[in-house]
Amino acid sequence: MGKLFAYLRIMRPANIVTSVADILAGIAISGILIESIATPWLKIACLCLSTACLYGGGIVFNDVFDAELDKIERPERAIPSGIISITNATILGTVLLVSGISLASLISLTSGLLAFAVSCFALLYNKIGKHHPFFGPLSMGICRGLNLLIGLSIVPEMLHHNYFLAIIPVIYIFSITMTSRGEVHGGHIKNLYLAAVLYAIVIGSIAWFAFANERLLWSLLFLLPFAWMIFKPLSKAIKNPIGKNIGGAVKAGVISLILMDAAWAVTFDALIPAFIIAALLPLSIWLSKLFAVT
Repeated sequence: MGKLFAYLRIMRPANIVTSVADILAGIAISGILIESIATPWLKIACLCLSTACLYGGGIVFNDVFDAELDKIERPERAIPSGIISITNATILGTVLLVSGISLASLISLTSGLLAFAVSCFALLYNKIGKHHPFFGPLSMGICRGLNLLIGLSIVPEMLHHNYFLAIIPVIYIFSITMTSRGEVHGGHIKNLYLAAVLYAIVIGSIAWFAFANERLLWSLLFLLPFAWMIFKPLSKAIKNPIGKNIGGAVKAGVISLILMDAAWAVTFDALIPAFIIAALLPLSIWLSKLFAVT
C-alpha cells in the first residue's frame, strides 16, 4: 500500500481531477451535449481518461527532471526519498503519456494531435521551460489551453469557431505557474500583483462571454466563488510572501480551475454539465488533503 500511495502521490490525483474538468468544459462548449440525441459517453470517457494520463505523465516527468533539485529542496518526495526509482518513474511517465495520446486518437486525428502537443509542451516545460521566467509559465499555460481544446475536439469543426477560448486558461495557468516559483523560498510582490491582474482579466473575460450569451447571472454562480477561492489566499500571500502562503495560493489556484470550467460550461448554455463539473470540486479538495498539489 505504501508503494501504491507513493505512485499516486507522484501523479498528483487532485490536479488530475481539474484536468478532467477542462475536458468536460470543452465538451460543453462544443454543444454536443445539447444538440446530440444520444450522449456520446464512450467518447467522453476516452477524452477524460486521455487527459488524466497526459496530466499524470507530465507531472511524473516533472519529478523525474527535478530529482536532483528535490534532494535539496523537497527530499520527502517519492524519487529523492528512494521510494520510487528514476527508472520506474520514467517508465510510468512514458506509459501515461503514450496512453493519453492513444486514447485521444481513438476519437479523432485532431484529438490525437492535440494530445501529442500537450505531451510535447509538458516535456518542454519539465526539461527546459521551468527555468525561464516567461516561457516556463507560458508552456504550462499552453498545456491547459490545449487541454480545453481536446474536450472541444469531440466536435472537430467547433475548433474553428471557439479555438480562441484557449487563451483564457493560458493566461490563468501562466499566472499560477509564475506565482509558484516562490513557494519554496518565498516570492516577489510584483509577481503576486501581476497574478492578481491576470486573475481579474480571466474573470472579466469569462463574464464578458457570459454577458454576450445572455448567461451572466448563471455564470456568476460559479465565477463569484471562483474569485473568492483564488483571491483570498493570494491576498494573504501578498501581505506576507513566504513560501507557505504562496504554496497555499498556488494550491487554491489549481483546484479552483474546476469552478472556472463550470463557468465556461454554463456560459455556453450547458447548465447541468456545469453543475456536474462543479461537483468535482469536493473530490479535488479531498484528494488535495491526501496528496500534494504542487
